[in-house]
Amino acid sequence: MTEETYDLSILGGGPGGYVAAIRAAQLGMKVALVEREYLGGVCLNWGCIPTKALLRNAEVARLLGNGKEFGFSVEGVTLDYGAAADRSKKVAARLIKGIQTLLEKNGVEILWGSGRLTAPTTLDVALNEGGTRTLTAKATLLATGGRPCVPPGMTPDGDHVLTARHAIERRTLPTSAIIIGGGPIGLEIGTIWASYGAEVQVVEMQPQILPAEDEEAATELERALRRQKIRVHTATRVTQITKSESGVRVAVISDKGEQVLEAEVALVAVGFCAAPQGLGLEELGVRQEKGGWVAVDGYLRTSLPGLYAIGDCNGTLPLAHVASAQGIAVVETIAGIERPPFDCTFIPHGTYTTPQVASFGLTEAKARAQGLTVRVGKFPFLPNGKALGLGENQGFVKIVAEEESHKLLGAVIVGPEATELLPELVLAHEAGLSPEAVAQTVHAHPTLNEAIMEAAHGVFGKAIHMI
Repeated sequence: MTEETYDLSILGGGPGGYVAAIRAAQLGMKVALVEREYLGGVCLNWGCIPTKALLRNAEVARLLGNGKEFGFSVEGVTLDYGAAADRSKKVAARLIKGIQTLLEKNGVEILWGSGRLTAPTTLDVALNEGGTRTLTAKATLLATGGRPCVPPGMTPDGDHVLTARHAIERRTLPTSAIIIGGGPIGLEIGTIWASYGAEVQVVEMQPQILPAEDEEAATELERALRRQKIRVHTATRVTQITKSESGVRVAVISDKGEQVLEAEVALVAVGFCAAPQGLGLEELGVRQEKGGWVAVDGYLRTSLPGLYAIGDCNGTLPLAHVASAQGIAVVETIAGIERPPFDCTFIPHGTYTTPQVASFGLTEAKARAQGLTVRVGKFPFLPNGKALGLGENQGFVKIVAEEESHKLLGAVIVGPEATELLPELVLAHEAGLSPEAVAQTVHAHPTLNEAIMEAAHGVFGKAIHMI
């Protein structure tokens, strides 16, 4: 066993860990990064990136099927789902290689193995190639991610009962699928499969899909999914999954009674749970929240000095860009750069269905529940020239502002490229700009973001292109 000393040791090479490593190296720190499997974590290998590549393929497939609207017809087209899956893996592989190059160019030492804390700033690493190394550092950063939540009785087998990782890794399209969970992961994979011709049903226990989103946005998306022949069962709970000769039977119950849904596969996509097992946290007395999340304060510090936790493992908000932002925040704090406490309230998030859904901050309902008096501006994509030209005019922009101060409280966009449009409003909030400033900014014509300008005008009842 060899022992080495670093300024920072990081456990986990996902979007939190590798970004933190690069930022630390830029600040002159000696950094060691421990990764058990693949750089990039779930997001890059089995989540964000491969799904977006597959969603692009799905978009092309839908376009070919809607050729009549655009004045063309295509005959004899063969949709090769296996080729689409291979393409998604190539996209991910290219980024993984780029991350390793970035780490190496910045002088970050990568250790391939499994780490375990023996002290707040000491890691024992069992190397994949054999042997053990001990890392002692001035600070240690946990970036170990999460794991898919699996309710009792829904144990995945990788064949007919799947997790998102199983779904992304398979090269064959299921003929039919039941998606358990109406959140972003389930809806995105369901969109992909349905676009290739699979029969898809979504079962969501809450009264709406995307339970954390604005109710109007969720309703708008549900309408769109139904038009894509995706059946949606909300306020419906799964009671049992059993195998059948052709796949699976999923027993569900709702206020309409009990029924059994059948399909080739069931995808369990009910969210992420904590995954800190085997890290030595219990032995060291690291405080954990209910569910196993590593407890942190606003500066991502754990209950032990010198030990920090970012990303999914701390349970604040399980998104890749949150992990990356927290990684930078921690490293800069360690380096003595003054930063405010990390706040997830106004973090943007998106769902890459068709149409997309993107939002940040408070929904109208949450703002009112907090006792705030709000003004709301809403503008549909229906009269937007660019959206009409694209043939994607479903959805709307909705802006929520405080009545007296005109402060931006939040926004949601349902529509084409919603995730690309939202940052204008996020930046406006961060800069302390009001909807008036957004409305008075001249937006190029014709563009999708004119709908943002119109919604900002709409906060004050002055939208131009709406009766």
